[in-house]
Amino acid sequence: MMSAIPALLVIWAVIAACFLALLAYRAQLTRYEEDQIFLNETESTEQQEQNEIIRKVKKLSPLVRVFGVAAAVMTVWIVGIFTYDAWQRLK
Repeated sequence: MMSAIPALLVIWAVIAACFLALLAYRAQLTRYEEDQIFLNETESTEQQEQNEIIRKVKKLSPLVRVFGVAAAVMTVWIVGIFTYDAWQRLK
């Protein structure tokens, strides 16, 4: 089982890098977003920009969740393998 650790670490690094890149992209999108209420019925350019930002963030949220869960599962899996191996060596 310990021979699979290098491959698991590479996979974990790729997943974690994708997760961090998605978080950085989402932070960049929402960096200049403002909380505004548009009372005028006509579509203003600011309202259109805000709606576009919200659409992009909502489209990105499932990917962030999937990569976050995948990184967490891989972390627990790798730590579990190390723990199991240490337990076997202590016996």
